[in-house]
Amino acid sequence: MNAPQTRLSGGFITPAFDSARGFRTILSAMSRPGTVLDLAGGHGPAPLSDAAATVLLVLCDRTTPLHLAPSHDTADMREWIAFHCAAPLVDAPDAAFALGDWAALQPLDRFAIGTPEYPDRAATLIIDGHDFNATPAWLFGPGIKDSATLALPKTAAFAANHARFPLGWDAIFTAGSRIAALPRSTKVR
Repeated sequence: MNAPQTRLSGGFITPAFDSARGFRTILSAMSRPGTVLDLAGGHGPAPLSDAAATVLLVLCDRTTPLHLAPSHDTADMREWIAFHCAAPLVDAPDAAFALGDWAALQPLDRFAIGTPEYPDRAATLIIDGHDFNATPAWLFGPGIKDSATLALPKTAAFAANHARFPLGWDAIFTAGSRIAALPRSTKVR
């Protein structure tokens, strides 16, 4: 029988190794848009997927403002994040990272897209509960030889985001223990 999930459970068993392995997987997903990889190690309260929990454990700390969309904004999630990441929870415009399902993250124009002087000040959306089996869109650009495909919740939103490059938000898709990413530099059709 599994022990019940608490705010103290779900962290890495071997933090140094699990964090390094997780970072490498996230980096691979971002540098090879459209590639679906396995990412596990972290476990959080429902509805958080293991992949999204691992992303939070690797990328979020007390210096990275995090926005929880309504789909993931629960007391258990807040306690888990406070204990494991200590990331300050903020409103959407102030977020470095935003976590939620696609519908709950709407409208997307609330999130930072950077400035011409500081394009790195854009938000990264962690789209949890992603349907990797939906109809794929075609991807082109850096990190992709010829073309790649990835299921996207709304192709037009990602095409419009790319049109702002070098501004725009980046996206990480998670479900179960799977992860994929779509940086703003990727052209979508």
